[in-house]
Amino acid sequence: MSHLTVIKTSFQNLSYLEKALNKLEIAHQKKEVNGNAIHNENLIISQSNGHNIEFSWNGEGYELMIDQSFWQQTFSVPSFIDKLTQQYVGEVIMGESQKIGFQPVKCQSNTDGSNTVIVQRWNNSQSSIQN
Repeated sequence: MSHLTVIKTSFQNLSYLEKALNKLEIAHQKKEVNGNAIHNENLIISQSNGHNIEFSWNGEGYELMIDQSFWQQTFSVPSFIDKLTQQYVGEVIMGESQKIGFQPVKCQSNTDGSNTVIVQRWNNSQSSIQN
């Protein structure tokens, strides 16, 4: 018996979500949806059994819609969400930092599974670096 599960996430930016999936080497496609001019695309991760995984906009963020009985990913569902969240947060930090003039100096994966990111920008008025 199949059962659709909807998991709320904190993913709000489709571009960063796509970049995170790409970093994890998870193939996905966009699916156009009608009715919302701002968030008019969902992301689909195809599975060979036909029970695809979908990230669907709920008005606040992208929900993960899955049927756990037909899950075919390399990671368990909780591990998948954890790994994707970690990549997503990294993309948000890098993208938003660059929007306000910071540039990445160092990106490092640590042995404990965490990541370290160092960004900097020049302060034109004082000719110094801000970290």
